[in-house]
Amino acid sequence: MKTYTTADVIRRSQVLIVSMAALFGTITLVNNFTDYNSYADLIGRILNMSDTSANESRRSRAVTSTMFHHRFYWAIITLEIIFTFNLIIGTCQLLSNLNAPRNEFHEAKKFAIIGFSTALFVYQTLYVILLNEWFDLDYSIHRNVFDWARSNIEYMFFGLLYLLFVKDN
Repeated sequence: MKTYTTADVIRRSQVLIVSMAALFGTITLVNNFTDYNSYADLIGRILNMSDTSANESRRSRAVTSTMFHHRFYWAIITLEIIFTFNLIIGTCQLLSNLNAPRNEFHEAKKFAIIGFSTALFVYQTLYVILLNEWFDLDYSIHRNVFDWARSNIEYMFFGLLYLLFVKDN
């Protein structure tokens, strides 16, 4: 039976953290593609501000162009593809360097860092800042995804910090 050092456990836990984020991204993409119309409709209602309450003074912010709604949603999907593939590649890079010297393992983190950073951009900038703050997502009477976005931000942020600052020495 192999005895693992603390460094071994830290490296394996970092691979696990990155792979779980990659799995989340993969399942999110599957949902986006297999139920495109539902999610596109949700984004459209948010951008239209058609199902928000208590925001009459801000209704001028609404964007009613269906073409823009789909383009915005495709921007989200594209960025989710980018972060997911970077996390998948990051997982593979970390796995292939699991027993490598410390510098090589550290260098293998770059795709995971890009993936986590892109995910943070998607959920913080697109969901929290634009959809929630500008288009009043938090006042939606049908479906509020603010808590969902916030939980994604928390996971991606702490995953990034764990990857960057927990050393395997």
